[in-house]
Amino acid sequence: MPHGKSDDHRPSQAGKQSSLTPMAADMKPHFRQNLVLIHRWLGLTMAGFLLLAGCTGAVLAWNEELDHWLNPELFYSKAPTAAARPLDPLLLRQNVAQAFPDAQANTVPLAQEAGRSVIFWLSGRMQADGTLSEPANDQIFVDPYSGRIQGARHWGDISQGKQNLIPFIYRLHYSLALGDWAGTVFGIIALLWTVDCFAGAWLTFPAPQRKNAAALPTKAGKSWRQRWAVSWKIRRGGGSYKLIFDWHRAASLWLWAMLLVLAWSSVSFNLPAVYKPVMQALFASQPEPGLQAAVRPGGQAPKLGWDAARTRGRALMTALAARKGFVILEEDDLSYDARSGLYSFSTRSSLDVSRRWGSTLVYFDGDSGTERGAWLPTTEASGDTIRSWLTSLHMAAIGGLPYKLFIMLLGLVVGSLSVTGVAIWWRKRRGRQSQARARQQQSLTLQDAEQG
Repeated sequence: MPHGKSDDHRPSQAGKQSSLTPMAADMKPHFRQNLVLIHRWLGLTMAGFLLLAGCTGAVLAWNEELDHWLNPELFYSKAPTAAARPLDPLLLRQNVAQAFPDAQANTVPLAQEAGRSVIFWLSGRMQADGTLSEPANDQIFVDPYSGRIQGARHWGDISQGKQNLIPFIYRLHYSLALGDWAGTVFGIIALLWTVDCFAGAWLTFPAPQRKNAAALPTKAGKSWRQRWAVSWKIRRGGGSYKLIFDWHRAASLWLWAMLLVLAWSSVSFNLPAVYKPVMQALFASQPEPGLQAAVRPGGQAPKLGWDAARTRGRALMTALAARKGFVILEEDDLSYDARSGLYSFSTRSSLDVSRRWGSTLVYFDGDSGTERGAWLPTTEASGDTIRSWLTSLHMAAIGGLPYKLFIMLLGLVVGSLSVTGVAIWWRKRRGRQSQARARQQQSLTLQDAEQG
């Protein structure tokens, strides 16, 4: 989010010539002054949040690597023999369901990586009052060769120790680890950040030239583009304040597009009530069958068992790929939504942006197996294509190691922009206070002289 004015702390250019009409020349400065105020107070409001989000985001660029390194006993499973083959994921699900009878394992990961455990996510069961119970642990790690439960944790609960350090940092990143209400606050901050991206960018543009430009001959005759070029540079030998100001402005400009990606994608994660209506008004989107289906009575099991559902999902996905012309790269997961009574079968396909997960989905009825819809990550609807790219860019799910390094550095830049923004405001505030004291002292001196 670009910050700061093109002419930073230099005197007003009231003496410059202008091709603006008198009304335009009068309106432009007021518009700019209002943007300065908006940028200043939005920046101060967001500073602490973005400092935290930037620094934790830099760590989370390596989310999986760090989590695996800290908790090898959870994530790694050694094959007993060279010829050993993993058990069927649906059999592993049965083991999990038996080991945790008070919870539900309604998602089965179908992709298996050699030497890695299989991870199941648990949800609570419906209670008599219509609420879901809270399982003691919601992330279960299973040895794919023996079916043994090799570990469990309640994701993000730091009281469980180092096994939840990285998930806890993740919770800090998007909600201060304080729950849904704090996640909504972060969503509002992300929305303010999105607005500030455009306000800050405008303030990097050169201020309008006015009459009597001869008063500042060093800038006379420079084009708008030449004057704007200053905003992209960091001056040398100008002291600490100029260095801070130039870094704040230039770094924001060079990285403006990615800062906007981070801001707007954060709105999509934390404030969907704003993101969805805006995007649906501007771009085409696909319906989401899971959200449109009628709610089934609680506790009613589907007639299609998990084996039959996987077979049906594979058949529907193969037919969908033939109709839409994409290639299935690997199966991702099979899920059942008890609320809607729908299964979803997910694959990673040639339409997916992310390299880490699959978002090519087909939905079908849990009783009859009838297809209820599909969702494609790209090509089908422009709004969903944008959403897929925003999510993958934000979560470093593309580009491999180079992009992870870039996202890590970008997180540090976001933190630095918050710190330098506050430093610039504090320096200017002290300057204004000093000027006010000087004017007051001058006024008192004049009064004393008149009285004397």
